[in-house]
Amino acid sequence: MPVQIKSMQRSFLWSLVVGMLLLACSSDNYTYENPNLLDVKVDFTVNLALPQYNPLTFTMQPVMIRGYGSGGKDGGVILTKTGTDTYVAYDARDPNNPAECGVLSIKGHEGVSGCSDHNTYNLISGTPIESKSEGEDLEFSMKPYQVIDMGGGILRVKN
Repeated sequence: MPVQIKSMQRSFLWSLVVGMLLLACSSDNYTYENPNLLDVKVDFTVNLALPQYNPLTFTMQPVMIRGYGSGGKDGGVILTKTGTDTYVAYDARDPNNPAECGVLSIKGHEGVSGCSDHNTYNLISGTPIESKSEGEDLEFSMKPYQVIDMGGGILRVKN
């Protein structure tokens, strides 16, 4: 009888260890699903030494980088320095309005839609602030992109 109990204990411990390992594994992949935005590959670098990116040497000074993201040549990615060597990047399309007018413009720390609804988003968190159309809540937050500090004043923005 004692041998059978030890075998059961050993099986239980192995099952527990395997289960914990499976739960502890996480993926670097993040899926953002929004029917209003195209799912396009984004992967580019930003050289902070260039004058057009000078605002990114200061915190909370967003910069629009045109030609990337789900808006194509009309859209872009909004990149903001949030602290010492930390940055956030979001797609510059209004995630709640599929119309062509839905490219966001930068107004301080907010992104404002060019459409008549003027949906407004926080450029630090990507969350919706308000919708001017009939007071309805906005369903989607801004589409985030990963920002990697490559060193030497080079940032890589990708999804």
